Amino acid sequence: MTPHFIPALVNGDFQDPGLYLDFLFARRAILFDLGDLAPLSAKKLLRISDVCVSHTHIDHFNGFDRLLRICLGRDKGMRLFGPPHFLRQLESRLASYSWNLIASYPTEFIITAAEAAPDGTIRSAVFSSRKAFARESEEERSALDGILLDEENLRIRYAFLEHNTTTLGFALEEKVHVNIMKNKLEELGVPVGPWLAELKRAVLAGAGDDTVVRAVWKERGEVRERHFLLGELKEKTLSVVRGEKVAYVTDVSFSETNRERIVELARGADYFFIEATFLDSERERAHKRCHLTARQAGELARAAQVARVIPFHFSPRHLGEENLLRQEVEAAFRGE
Repeated sequence: MTPHFIPALVNGDFQDPGLYLDFLFARRAILFDLGDLAPLSAKKLLRISDVCVSHTHIDHFNGFDRLLRICLGRDKGMRLFGPPHFLRQLESRLASYSWNLIASYPTEFIITAAEAAPDGTIRSAVFSSRKAFARESEEERSALDGILLDEENLRIRYAFLEHNTTTLGFALEEKVHVNIMKNKLEELGVPVGPWLAELKRAVLAGAGDDTVVRAVWKERGEVRERHFLLGELKEKTLSVVRGEKVAYVTDVSFSETNRERIVELARGADYFFIEATFLDSERERAHKRCHLTARQAGELARAAQVARVIPFHFSPRHLGEENLLRQEVEAAFRGE
């Protein structure tokens, strides 16, 4: 199955948390947490459409300034999601700068921010560079089934978790995965191209098999065109399977409530990124600091029946002992 996005940690295991999901067939990326963003180029930062912030401890939010700096002076929109009180914190961050010259910019950078509230609602507001990032257009909606973002073929869920403050865990799900078999297209005598986006949209929308799909491409400088029935293309060139899922959990204490919510959120994930801050021999320290041990992280991954677990956010006290943490996660994940 050809992946549609590639998840990768922004920093090393001992540095600020952050996960960058780069979409392969769209000019888009999604970022989880806003720690140090220095490893990401301006080009990569400008691909970001959405940012999901687990909480606003400094190592999870200090990268906002770099992201803001790169986006200023460009016509761009971006959505930010965060925990309770996120709107107030973002508003304060934006208000800490002087914007007396920004009215002369010919461009507009718009931030649409939202916070998950304990009462099951999502509260949002808009911050525009044209208005010196003053808070406006406030709205409120219900968060059904913990869904933060719901698009044609993409869904982001969240779960409230405890870290001596409220933090959010996230799961990004591709609703279905439409795989194009290029060799089968070649047998039909048509090449890949932009027209395949329309084909995928028709499949995702549940269009009938008698829907006409128009294939258009250029060959030797001439425009070529053929028409197919959707049913024919589905039978001969497409593979429609369960979509990919990526879960992200960091900065949580090990409690029964957290355990239940994490397992449910990450269940069946293809990639599970989870903090493994301490060794299990330091379970008491982990409890006091409201973090997970490597063994606890592996046990959660096993309970959630994920395909692969990627530990990160190691304590600096274990510099040079990364393999011990990874081995402990893997042993627990395998049930040893």
